[in-house]
Formats: sequence, C-alpha cells, structure tokens
Amino acid sequence: SSGRAIVVAATTVSLAMVGLYASGVTVIGLLGLAAVFGVATAAVGAVTLVPAVLGLIGVRIDRLHVGRTVAESGSDTDAWHHYAAAIGRRPWTYLGAGLVVLALIAAPALSLSTGHVGDGANPTSYTSRQAYDTLARGFGAGVNGPFTIVVARANPSTGMNGAESSLRAALLATNDVASVSPVTLSPNGSALVSTLVPRTGPQSASTAALFTRLLEVTLPRALKGTGDTGYVTGVAASQIQFDQLIAQRIPLIIAVVVVLAFLLIMTVFRSLFLALKAAMLNLLSIAAAYGVLVAVFQWGWGRSLLGLDQNVPVEAYVPMLLFAIVFGLSMDYEIFLLSRVKETWDLTGDNHDAVATGLSRTGRVISAAAMIMVSVFLSFVTSDLVAIKQLAVGLAASVAIDATLIRLLLVPATMFLFGNRNWWLPGWLDRALPRITVE
Repeated sequence: SSGRAIVVAATTVSLAMVGLYASGVTVIGLLGLAAVFGVATAAVGAVTLVPAVLGLIGVRIDRLHVGRTVAESGSDTDAWHHYAAAIGRRPWTYLGAGLVVLALIAAPALSLSTGHVGDGANPTSYTSRQAYDTLARGFGAGVNGPFTIVVARANPSTGMNGAESSLRAALLATNDVASVSPVTLSPNGSALVSTLVPRTGPQSASTAALFTRLLEVTLPRALKGTGDTGYVTGVAASQIQFDQLIAQRIPLIIAVVVVLAFLLIMTVFRSLFLALKAAMLNLLSIAAAYGVLVAVFQWGWGRSLLGLDQNVPVEAYVPMLLFAIVFGLSMDYEIFLLSRVKETWDLTGDNHDAVATGLSRTGRVISAAAMIMVSVFLSFVTSDLVAIKQLAVGLAASVAIDATLIRLLLVPATMFLFGNRNWWLPGWLDRALPRITVE
C-alpha cells in the first residue's frame, strides 16, 4: 500500500510542477520539467531500490539500531491516538482555533507586492551595492534603472522635422520623469532613441507605473497621426514586463494545478469532499506562506536575522515557484495521511476510528519529515541572494504550517465533523472516473 501511495503522491507533485508551464516563461517551465524528473527518479528509487536494499540487508539492519530516549513506538502511537481522540471530541473548537491562527498568519498576504530585487538589496559589502548607492546619491535613484525610449518610424526617408523636440517635451511632461536625453536619429532614419531616467528606483512601484504610463499614454499621444510606433525597453523595462507577465499568469497556474490535483484526489479516494477539502486547505497553507513572506521581507519583521538592511518587495517569480512546490508537497502529506485513513475505513466502516487510526499512524512520520525539510530549507537563508532567502523562508514556513495546523489539526477536525459524508461520491461520477487505489 505504501508503494502505491508513493506513486500517487509523486504524480501529484509532478502535476503541480508541470503547472509551471502555464507561466509562459520557457526557463520556468523547464525548471518544472526538471523537478518532475527528480520526483520521478526519487519515486522509482523508493519503490524499487529501497525494498531491494532492505531485502539484501535483512535482519542485519538491526545492527544499526538507534536506541530510543523518549518513548517506545507503542506508547508514541498511543499518544497520537489520544491526541486524535481529543480532536474528535471537540472538532468545532479545534477547527475554529486552527482557522483563526491560519487567518492571522495569512493576513499580511493581502499586502503582497511583487517586484524585482536588484543590486540595491545586496549586502553593503558588495561592490555592486556600493556602486548602486553611489549612483543614487549622486544622480538620483532612477539612474540605476533608466528606460530606453525607441520609436520605429513609418517613413524613414524623411528627416526628424522637429519630431525629436516634441517627443522629448512629451516625455519630460510625464509625471515621475527626472530627465530625458536628447533624441537621436538612427543613421538609416528608421528609428529614434532616447534615454529616460525615472525619479524613483527600479524597485519602486512608481517606476512600474511610469513604465505603463509611457507605453499606454505618453507615447501613443506624442506619436498620434505619424504612423510611428513607440516602445519602452532596457533592463528595468524588461524586469517590469516580466513581473507583469508573471502576475497575469499566476491565476492560470493556480487554476490548472488545483483542478488537476482535485481530479486526482477525487479519483484515488472516491470522495468529492476530500478532494475539495484538500484543495482548499492547501490554498490556505500557501496563503499563510505568502503572509510570512510579506511580514518578513516587505514589513521587515526579523529582517536583520536574515542579513537585510532594508525592506524589499517579493521577487515576482517567488510566489509562483512557492505555490507549485508547496502545493505538491502539501498534497504529498495529504495522500500519505488519507491513504492510512482509507485503509481503516475500508476495513471497519467507522469514520471516527479511521481518522484517529490514520492520524496516529502518520502523525509522527509527518512531523519528522517536516522537521527535516524545514531544517534543509532554512539552511538556504544564509545565501546572499534575496530571492533564495525568500524561497527558503517561504518553503520552511509553509511546510511547518502544513505539517502542524493543516495536516495534524484542520484535516482531522474537518473529517471528524463530516463523518461518513467524507466518502460520498455521486454514483454517475463514481462510474465515470477510472479506478486508481492506494491499497
């Protein structure tokens, strides 16, 4: 049964990572594909290599036995069973308390602001940061993220005829513009180019708003009736467009991954409610992780512990990667827990006993696995790259929240509340879905 559970869990994680292709960014899609290969390799090893090695070692594995210092297995299982029974006696209380705590952690996510974290967020010992600060002090924050204004001319054979002065005047009249260089005509007359310096730095929301205003308002008005086409380019402009693309695609990625995972859980466990519950609770877990990111990096709670000297936006691609990874890991825990619950349910038909037994059999393993993963993720906090710090904090927080509040509190509480309805599936849907089991 554990072998099939591993395969189903690996499939769920893979579906979450494949969802990254919906980002529309090739490199991010390839990262998802690489993760799928890694997950598949681990799953194949778990169901083939590990049993083979254990078979070869046999009873000799006990020679490496590590003595227990706290409790024997039986008493440990009993403790988890008593904990599950306590939830079963007052499920509404535990559910309400868990949701309140989760809501408080997730609340900062309402202020989530994504952007690009550039040299201005590097450690002050970096020469790139020192140069960034020197330029900002001498010429203004915007000099670190200038825009290049390009105009493709409809009639290259004509001279500028004053077009350069009117274009420059229109650019200078735009809010939040610090300076505009003289407009230059290309040697073949096909293009005009100018450098525009914003008043604010490349990480500022005002700079992103200026980019949109230039592209959608200033240039179309300045070039109206000429047939010319205006563009805004440069490193800062590319970063802003990338951020905007990711922001537009995140809802699609979430929808694709949630629907695929919902269908898989419903098919495997033959339950409409369990699939819906798993999707909703996993989304709450991710929202809580986003809340932690906002509190730490945007609001600066404990930022000094991470070696940061200023508040920074959340890197645009971090929420997307965090969603795919966390959703996959959360479903992994969910399948592991539900597979044990369903085993007992199929044997006894007693939902209360099934939930208590499933939690008692998996609680210790889930907690231990979460502790290992949190430790691994937190080790990356020492990186000098802010994006790596953000991924590390987000992943560590999400795993800790998921393995405690979600998996060991909200999941059993909701399953106790719904009783036998946990296993309800409309007859027509039961007949339509393929049969995939973890037993």
